[in-house]
Amino acid sequence: MGIHVIKMPDIGEGIAEVELVEWHVQVGDEVHEDQVLAEVMTDKATVEIPSPVAGKILALGGEPGQVLAVGGELIRLEVEGQGNLKEATPPKTQEAAPAQPAAKPEATPQPAKPEARVEPKPLAPAARPAPTPAVRRAPGEKPLASPAIRQRARDLGVELQFVQGSGPAGRILPDDLELYLTHGGATVASGYAARHDEQKIPVIGLRRKIAQKMAEAKRRIPHFSYVEEIDVTDLEALRQHLNGKYGAARGKLTLLPFIARAMVVALREFPQLNARYDDEADVVTRYGAVHLGVATQSDSGLMVPVLRHAESRDLWGNSAEVARLADAARSGKASREELSGSTITLSSLGALGGIASTPVINHPEVAIVGVNRMVERPMVVNGQIVVRKMMNLSSSFDHRVVDGMDAAAFIQAVRGLLEHPATLFLE
Repeated sequence: MGIHVIKMPDIGEGIAEVELVEWHVQVGDEVHEDQVLAEVMTDKATVEIPSPVAGKILALGGEPGQVLAVGGELIRLEVEGQGNLKEATPPKTQEAAPAQPAAKPEATPQPAKPEARVEPKPLAPAARPAPTPAVRRAPGEKPLASPAIRQRARDLGVELQFVQGSGPAGRILPDDLELYLTHGGATVASGYAARHDEQKIPVIGLRRKIAQKMAEAKRRIPHFSYVEEIDVTDLEALRQHLNGKYGAARGKLTLLPFIARAMVVALREFPQLNARYDDEADVVTRYGAVHLGVATQSDSGLMVPVLRHAESRDLWGNSAEVARLADAARSGKASREELSGSTITLSSLGALGGIASTPVINHPEVAIVGVNRMVERPMVVNGQIVVRKMMNLSSSFDHRVVDGMDAAAFIQAVRGLLEHPATLFLE
């Protein structure tokens, strides 16, 4: 038997270090070739690390949340053959030893030889069994659980928010609920009972990257926000008409592809908003292509997949691509290329959109457009009070390179296009 050391591979793009997010194996596990050993995160994406060989896990090179250098030792396995760790080979003096005790019964020295062959296991004692995965949700975030577990929790009067999940992405499994009940969770049967439980949730993986990116954006960018209400009655009528006529064959349209189209058309007049600002080099790069970042909520946190060349797609093309990117982001399968390179971002909270918001700019971009929910409100039209479908756009801009007048004029252009949807398609 030999020792095979797997080092942190070079993931590319000049990345020198990664964050260890999750182990998929524990010390003592037998693994096969190409089995996923761990998940690591770069600045742009989560990457799975497979095993190049089959063997038994002897040691793990870190704990979730730890930053590892590319080229550093990730994991150590016991494998058939010599392995790739030269130190694992017994020293020459030990190999010569069998000639000396040849006259003695082989039973005496022989047990010592296997011990010597596993001697290069100094890393094994330092390795610890993989800890129980921490809850992968922030306080107030909806916990992941099957309908059956949710029903059982309701029957028992247990709030799943306080149950630690050990499944993928913090999903609550049946054993997790039983463990919670066993350790006193059953005392929460009454909704009025005093609570004394606490939860410490490590900020690691995607949540840490989000925290760092948001802090960096707010630290470096002087934001200013602008909110405008839009009458989307005619737009909604057009959307429903198109869905009724073409939905079965081409797919249902949401409001998002219409807003994306309005942004594409308006940016022709305001190219300074479709830009990225390198504040270290003091250079603003304006783009002809509209690579639209679409903020997407996943179980792990907020991600921004990129709808590339939104200017070259029709409504259904943009709709299908957004749906594909959202699925990839939520399932953790989005590539680095799909999560980088946006030139302006669109953020929507859907039905939870509220009246107004102050979205944080996706650094190093200079603008983000936020969509609030659509509601019916009484409005005065031609001196008459009528019910109209209204929606607010809450947008933020980098005041270092975007003037308030330009930002307001851009949103007004978007408003005009959405309130008169036929103009979206005039060239």
